[in-house]
Amino acid sequence: MLFLTTGLYAGGAELMLLRLLSHLDRQRFQPSVISLLRLGPVGAKIQQLGIPVRSLGMEPGIPNLVSLWRLVSWLRRNRPHVMQTWMYHADLLGGVAAWLAGHIPIVWGVRHSDPFTQGYGPLTVPTVKLCARLSRWIPERIVCCSEASRQAHVAVGYTADKMLVIPNGVDLTALKPDPTARDLIRQNLSIPSEAPVIGLVGRFHPQKDHKNFVRAAKLLVSMRPSVHFVLCGQDVTWDNRELSTWIDEAGIRAKCHLLGRREDVPQLMASFDLATSSSCFGESFANVVSEAMSCEVPCVVTDVGDSAHIVGPTGIVVPPHDAPALAQAWERMLDLGREQLLQTGLRARQRVQSHFNLPAIVERYQTMFDELTTLPVA
Repeated sequence: MLFLTTGLYAGGAELMLLRLLSHLDRQRFQPSVISLLRLGPVGAKIQQLGIPVRSLGMEPGIPNLVSLWRLVSWLRRNRPHVMQTWMYHADLLGGVAAWLAGHIPIVWGVRHSDPFTQGYGPLTVPTVKLCARLSRWIPERIVCCSEASRQAHVAVGYTADKMLVIPNGVDLTALKPDPTARDLIRQNLSIPSEAPVIGLVGRFHPQKDHKNFVRAAKLLVSMRPSVHFVLCGQDVTWDNRELSTWIDEAGIRAKCHLLGRREDVPQLMASFDLATSSSCFGESFANVVSEAMSCEVPCVVTDVGDSAHIVGPTGIVVPPHDAPALAQAWERMLDLGREQLLQTGLRARQRVQSHFNLPAIVERYQTMFDELTTLPVA
């Protein structure tokens, strides 16, 4: 079978594809992967699984008919039983290619919850509109990673009876509590051992709303001066003039630790007392929330995408853009005390195990793929 993805850089959608491929039953499926764009770091990790990976060499924002024809030719030569596409541009290009190559069952993969919001490239909105029109005829199924995503895409014209929700899965063997992390990370960052630590994991992007996080952090410091904030992700460094200016204007530089991209995110998460998603749009399924919960860390989240469903009764949900509400939610959680927070974190991991455990999520994909391979040829 073929997985066609827009790109293989280190975003949440790409990492979920990597997790799916790493747990796919290779006795039942022989996967290949094609990326529209150049191979990124996730592409190299997929190759390490022994899965063939190739790039069509497209450039962002530049339509390329030659690449489309290469894909059609590959499909005609290899005749995959099923094609699973991953993200909008792959949905559209893969759908057209599958039609040109002859009947190949195709599943679209939708990874966003705000299809028409800001922050996308110039071709994304037209691509979404065209996919909505074609959704009645081209895909056999359309998989969304959240209920919020499903509802948003039905609202813009996607065919409702083809859509289903398969949430992202978490590898609970890789993301788990680490009793040594709390003291180790605090020592490395010169944070007092008893100081509460609130963490935010995510790249610097308007979607993540670091500005509102900083506003809320300023409010919490005025209520609880011992608190510290640990932030990591692409461009989350002191060299980021915009972010560092917000922090300095809030007067909380001594309380903030900006770590940039990290390879030890599971250990870092396990050191938090609380984790937060402050996103204000576009967050379909917040992987960092379920991952922190897997490390037995309670979460405070904004009501964006399926974050409220992910945390369920184990977390607190606040409106986006509301710094006072975010700060008050942090304060409420920290007021529980260390023992109650530990119990809340334990329940958070149990919720992930019940709802988002990776093997169960992968089996839902595999069952769907099996169903599609038995479809009569048109």
